[in-house]
Amino acid sequence: MDATGSAVLVRARTREESAARCTGCGRASDWVHSRYVRRLADVAVGGRPLRIELSVRRFYCENPACVKVTFAEQVDGLTVRYQRRTALLQNLVETVGILLAGRGGGRLLGLLSAPLSRTSVLFQLMRVPLPAVATPRVLGVDDFALYAQVYGTLLVDGDTRLPITLWEGRDGAALAAWLREHPGVEVVCRDGSLAYRQGITDGAPESVQVSDRFHLWQGLSRRVQDVTAAHRSCLTAAVLPPTERQEVQPATDGEPPLETTRAGRHAKRLFEAVHEHTDSGDSISAIARKLGLNRRTVHKYARATSWQDVVRRGRLRPPTALAPYLDHLRRRWEEGEHNATILHQELVAKGYCGHYQRVKVAVASWRATDGRPIPQEAAPSPLQTARWIITPPERRGLQAQEQLRLLFAHCCELAHVHALVREFAAMLDQQDATALPGWLEKLATCGHPTLAGLAKGIREDQDAVIQGITTSYSSGMNEGRVTDVKLQKRIMAGRAGISLLRQRVILIAHLRRRSSHQAASRW
Repeated sequence: MDATGSAVLVRARTREESAARCTGCGRASDWVHSRYVRRLADVAVGGRPLRIELSVRRFYCENPACVKVTFAEQVDGLTVRYQRRTALLQNLVETVGILLAGRGGGRLLGLLSAPLSRTSVLFQLMRVPLPAVATPRVLGVDDFALYAQVYGTLLVDGDTRLPITLWEGRDGAALAAWLREHPGVEVVCRDGSLAYRQGITDGAPESVQVSDRFHLWQGLSRRVQDVTAAHRSCLTAAVLPPTERQEVQPATDGEPPLETTRAGRHAKRLFEAVHEHTDSGDSISAIARKLGLNRRTVHKYARATSWQDVVRRGRLRPPTALAPYLDHLRRRWEEGEHNATILHQELVAKGYCGHYQRVKVAVASWRATDGRPIPQEAAPSPLQTARWIITPPERRGLQAQEQLRLLFAHCCELAHVHALVREFAAMLDQQDATALPGWLEKLATCGHPTLAGLAKGIREDQDAVIQGITTSYSSGMNEGRVTDVKLQKRIMAGRAGISLLRQRVILIAHLRRRSSHQAASRW
């Protein structure tokens, strides 16, 4: 080995006694024709570029039927036909191109002492073959914005949650053509798009269509906001009187029961799921794969004796330095002393070591209403009211519950809409669509055109809606992959064509999956 300039040069030659297989017919041959030198670039060593001068043999092919007369031998793991990079360096170039595309990939390769232009990086990226497309059992279909008013269609495998392909446009004809070319799809998850609905019906009429629960709930939430906007004049009834407004405050004397908190419900659900598998004798790794959790999380829950041992408890704020003096401060305020400076001096005489500003902030709320009427609270907006209506009652604040009580007592139509929303939420929670026909009838006859239109749209797609309510299939995988598409677009500053975008989105997803499997195998 000797150094030439700033690069490291390695000279090597293949062994004389070994045979080689013809690259045309695959037949082994030991009839040497000649030798020649291949010059290869490899990954850097110690930050310096590495160059390999490899002397290889050229053989005669001893198969008379073969189209090749001579062929050059290849060294496994080192050389590839028609390539002047080693397999290791080529894999590095392709991986960098997949992750960072052209300009970013060129900069990183320059730092790795393997300089390559951005166009060459893109060229190498586009040469990487895409994984073979296998017909999925569960297919996810969703659209995404390419730019301005131009949209694309993304297909996702529902079982592996990996992207299959994407193309420009979101019409049903292209989807129907793809489904005809890949027969065998059993379930298709989609949103309420009419174009996709018709495309699936034309391309795979025997498949089961599933309308996503999230989009159903989102559509209902938007209609509720339209209803609250139409009843804007009624929203002033939700304003609490000043006396009640001061009384409706969250209780701070004690903490709520753990089983009623979100963290408690989450811990209880995971604890039961993990122990259900541990009782059956499954290993920690097997449970982690089945539940899609980290091994450490599964180990923590499996080791716990009850779910209360692993629930996350919020950090309690420590009492401030002013807390022991609040009773005295309140008493002096009621006696008529409203000067914050004097109050601070009295507290210092009693041993208070805090700053004057804390005392000033503490009495500011008392000063705002001292001797003056409490200002009238503004009425909630239609958007805020719609959020209160669609939020589960157990997750509303005390003030929101009281304001809704006043509003529903004043406007029976909004109370009826609230009852309809809660009825649909119960169907989603229980995954039971038995009450759907009756609910649609109530929705159509409630007197609001926007809700009647929603009922009409659901009836036209009722079979898919029932599947979305009663089955576990959803379009969550589609939304996650659409987010990934948007990320890759932003990385390439929005200038990626559909072919480059397809190449990167699919290859990145498979690269991540391989990395996660390799990391899991090391545990």
